[in-house]
Amino acid sequence: MKTGIKLPRPSSGGYALLMVLVIGAVSLVVLAATMSRTGSVALQNDRNNQYVANINAAEAAVEKVFARLAYDFQQGGLATVSANLSLYRTNVPTASENSYWSQFGFSDGQGNANRVYVAKKSDYTGPLPSQYAGLFARNAPLYRVLANVRATTGPYKNMTNAVQEDVLLALIPLTQYAIFYNGLLEFSTCAPMIVNGRTHANGSIYVGSSSTLAFNGTVTATDTIGSPANNGSGPWTFPGNVSFNGSPSRKTNVPTVRVSINMTNTHSLIDFPAAGVTPGSDAGQQLLYNQAHVVLLVSNTTVTARIQAAPSTYQVPGEDTPIVMAQSWTNGSSPLTVQTLISTNFPFLTLTNTFLDQRENKTVLATQIDVGKYNQWITTNASVLTKFPAGSGMHPTILYTADCRTNTSSQLSAVRLANGVVPPYNGGRGWTLATPNPLYVLGNYNCPNSGHLASTNTSATYPCALMSDALTILSPSWRDSTSFTSSDTGQTPTGSAITINAALLTGIKPSSGNTTATFSGGVHNLPRLLENWTSSRYVWLNTSILNLFNSTKATGQFITPGTGSYYTAPTRRFSFDNNFLDYTKVPPGIPCALAAIRVNWATPPPNNVTYDVTP
Repeated sequence: MKTGIKLPRPSSGGYALLMVLVIGAVSLVVLAATMSRTGSVALQNDRNNQYVANINAAEAAVEKVFARLAYDFQQGGLATVSANLSLYRTNVPTASENSYWSQFGFSDGQGNANRVYVAKKSDYTGPLPSQYAGLFARNAPLYRVLANVRATTGPYKNMTNAVQEDVLLALIPLTQYAIFYNGLLEFSTCAPMIVNGRTHANGSIYVGSSSTLAFNGTVTATDTIGSPANNGSGPWTFPGNVSFNGSPSRKTNVPTVRVSINMTNTHSLIDFPAAGVTPGSDAGQQLLYNQAHVVLLVSNTTVTARIQAAPSTYQVPGEDTPIVMAQSWTNGSSPLTVQTLISTNFPFLTLTNTFLDQRENKTVLATQIDVGKYNQWITTNASVLTKFPAGSGMHPTILYTADCRTNTSSQLSAVRLANGVVPPYNGGRGWTLATPNPLYVLGNYNCPNSGHLASTNTSATYPCALMSDALTILSPSWRDSTSFTSSDTGQTPTGSAITINAALLTGIKPSSGNTTATFSGGVHNLPRLLENWTSSRYVWLNTSILNLFNSTKATGQFITPGTGSYYTAPTRRFSFDNNFLDYTKVPPGIPCALAAIRVNWATPPPNNVTYDVTP
């Protein structure tokens, strides 16, 4: 008999419980992980939100500094910016402006609370960013503005973030414009003209004419560009015979382009310094009188020359202790005696020339400078060589001349340049003549290669500028003696072809209405003419035309050529000199437009002021 033992079967309920426990444990792990992840994401979002808030606060501090710095730059130039650096460094957003800013603490990255880092980084010469395509800056300072910010409340109050941007204070020589007017610019009733360069007016631009007018560079105006009735003619349709071929073609209502002097008193650039204006002051440094290396003053009984060189890199020649040369004579001395006396020290100077300016209807008493002889004088005169030793690389590039002789209501004191076909080279820096008087240029000017006369070829010219109250061109055929007589059609004697290669910064007699009798003459008559030219005779002018002010001494009204006028119009060949787009060929003393440009925005590591953006 076999006996078996029957074992009990395990209960299935135990396995089920075990599975539940296992699944429950896994679920708890998953839940814990999910909650942990959710918590981490929330914390990360909070941290990111605080980061964004810090960055925005730091950017607000940087932009607050930029706004003040840019304003000071355009109002007072580089000297004002340099003088106000300590002020900019305290320009942080404050709770008094908005309670929001109480949540943040600002620092300059160098351990100084409630400060922004502002310091000059370097100087820059070269092309400007794309919004200024085609223009360049020369010796433009680059300033770094940087703010560090941390929250003063909340879980991330120890987190610090920073924003920086470099600010280029661009000095843009005005000769990069083919035509620049600090006011109304009129092409009204002009002859056919092609403008191969930028054109700008701090005002409106009038382009109405029956002749063709082509702008091959960008045209900008702070007001409007149109063709209203003007000079007793019109109205014309717009654009009519005008073509705008630049890229972009034209813009209106653009900001005023400023130079580092009061734009309502720009004639002061060529005037004597006002009482109390020192050479080293913000205003004093802008004046051609203080920038000049030779200051030549003519009075009734004395000629005085000041020879001066800038004492240091950041000073102007007017801050130097000059070498003074002088020659005096007795009031009433004969012209021959006066000329004999002054020729000893100033062989380039003549004070005996007189002629009639029929536009001004005045006899001109001219301080005449023989440019060729002046060029020899500055390279051989002992006093000049004391300040500018041969081989030193220093050159007297600017001559400031003023004729201060008293005259009657029928006379006009002026300066005239003659024999200027080869002006001073000055080691390639060129030469500028500046005067508060009307200026006359007799004969071809700045054409060292005679084969380039009567052409737009400026490959052999020197960087030159003529700055004056007004500018009149006299042809090689001009004779002083016959200027007092009427000939041809009532004008002074017949003119002959002439070539002038220089930037022109000069004044105008502005329009006082829209009739023929109240017209300025337009940009084509900014260089004045006196002779009977006729269309078969040519005036070649390779230039940059800059009008910053109205004439205060030569104020005779423009008269349309014809019967009773003082000139007959030539065929004008005005062209922009592309040499001026090369920063090494900007004429001495040319004023610069001021543009504060943001570059190289970045979020550097906290408390680091040397972080640079890499391409």
